[in-house]
Amino acid sequence: MFKARRTYWMAQIGGWALLSLLIFSASTFSNQSIDLKTIVISTSCFFVLGIMLTHFMRYFFIVMGWLNMRLTNLIPRVLITSIVVAAIMSLLNMMVSHLVSKTPFKFSIVEFSLDVSATLIFFVLWNSVYFTFHFFQRSREQEVSNLQLTASHNEIELKNLRSQLNPHFLFNSLNSIRALIDIEPYRAQENITKLSNLLRKSLIIGSEQLVPLEEELSIVQDYLDLEKVRFEERLEIRQELDPQVMHFLIPPFILQTLVENSLKHGISQLIEGGTVWIRVKKRGESIVLEVENNGNLRSTRRDSIGIGISNTLRRLELQYKGKAHFQLKQNTQNTVIAIIEIKES
Repeated sequence: MFKARRTYWMAQIGGWALLSLLIFSASTFSNQSIDLKTIVISTSCFFVLGIMLTHFMRYFFIVMGWLNMRLTNLIPRVLITSIVVAAIMSLLNMMVSHLVSKTPFKFSIVEFSLDVSATLIFFVLWNSVYFTFHFFQRSREQEVSNLQLTASHNEIELKNLRSQLNPHFLFNSLNSIRALIDIEPYRAQENITKLSNLLRKSLIIGSEQLVPLEEELSIVQDYLDLEKVRFEERLEIRQELDPQVMHFLIPPFILQTLVENSLKHGISQLIEGGTVWIRVKKRGESIVLEVENNGNLRSTRRDSIGIGISNTLRRLELQYKGKAHFQLKQNTQNTVIAIIEIKES
């Protein structure tokens, strides 16, 4: 606010000072019959009146609420106001001029009309500059406000999406342990400890917007250790991890969601089980995350893929604004692959 007010007054004083200087120079060289004292006083009055009347006009615009009007309604109102103020300034200038020169005041409609027309040009220019600056500033403020609102909505939505992941993840992990309780209580207890550690890690990174790939892979590994209890020999894991990209930041649980989806909708549907391939690599200027599993996408109903993939798509969109792409497709006759490709900033 202070900066805008300072800019306004600097423009006011500077603009009217420059205009007064031009009028002073023109009067000095074009009319030798008028003494310098008269020109100085008249020009000074013009300078002071210009600042006072335009400031009053600006105050009038604000009070009347004209700054929020549509352009078609604003222009005629501003033009009429400018004519009235120009007439007031011309009349005052004529009176000051006669007082300084000590000549009787004689009102001339022709002289007055010419002076009003010339003064009106200054006020029209002033209003054009003022409203252009005002509309530009308001446009910028609106843009900033919209960006802040969008960022706020995105942050809330990202938090909501992350909160939906944890209960789903917990449910699947508990199912793995439940299968052991009656058969192997000791192993069940051991895996409850693993789950406890896993949940602790997930709570730590779940509150973060981005986490290193290395931490995400640690969560994935713990999750797979628990799932192997349920699948036993039916699940084989193969990993191809590029150590150079372990520092790259990704949204938490984004890779774990793909792995969970591959087990739920792929491996668990096959009597003989299958293999999950996890690949993390760099391709050009992008980081590529791949989770491939045995299965057939065509035999899986699209609406059964679940909230995990829907959340993945939305989180990538919110986080990377078009710089990340997701694919879920049939890779070979017997394997389905999910691919996330993220461009490095």
